[in-house]
Amino acid sequence: MPLDTPRTEPRPERLTAHEARQRLEHARNARLTQMQAIGETGQSADDHIMSSQKEAIERVLKEIEEAFTRIEDGTYGACLSCSNPIPAERLEILPYTRFCVACQRRA
Repeated sequence: MPLDTPRTEPRPERLTAHEARQRLEHARNARLTQMQAIGETGQSADDHIMSSQKEAIERVLKEIEEAFTRIEDGTYGACLSCSNPIPAERLEILPYTRFCVACQRRA
């Protein structure tokens, strides 16, 4: 579908739990693949850039696991700061996000 073609169906306001789990699984698998690639580079553990990348990936993996917990306890999709719903579009792009855009900017 061309980008300028309007959608005929309205976008859902919230992702279903199944959709959220699928997106989180995809995000987790992508990060695990990145971690594996870092491990296979043969770079020394003292390499600052590789170490920083590994730490960033580990942080995202932790956020992904926390998002799975929020799905289970029914709080997934609600901003942890203001409790307002996080727009589905944001969750589609960043399924493990904890905050709406406004609260993320303030953080």
